[in-house]
Amino acid sequence: MRAATKEPDTRGECGESDAVMDTGRQPLWQEEPAARPRMAEPVRTAAVRAVIIVALTLIQAMVAFLSTLAGSWLAFPAVLSTVASTVVATWGVLDVWVTRQVWVQRNGVWSQPSSTARELRRERRRARRQQRRESRKASSGVDRAAA
Repeated sequence: MRAATKEPDTRGECGESDAVMDTGRQPLWQEEPAARPRMAEPVRTAAVRAVIIVALTLIQAMVAFLSTLAGSWLAFPAVLSTVASTVVATWGVLDVWVTRQVWVQRNGVWSQPSSTARELRRERRRARRQQRRESRKASSGVDRAAA
């Protein structure tokens, strides 16, 4: 994020514009490169959902605890619903983990042209193609010799 650097056109004592003069002011913040790339959209959606569910569960647990201390009739239903919400919150957190694993498995890891893994895959593919060609030649030669 970057702050707006356009200065308002304010007039000084003698009518000169401050926008023209170098006042030496720095912008409020400067954009810095991200330490990690953004989460994938499905993973981010699952994470937001999990945070909301966990927050509501914590609020519900606090209400159950305080109503238990106060001896209110609301304590028993609040405790039961808190237990159910804890199960749902656990599911929400596991959903983030599973969604992330599925996304990584489907979309893979970014491979760069200099990647060693990519070169090894190419070599294996070439070897398989060569092996298939040789087996086709051998099988076609055997069929012709039998005929």
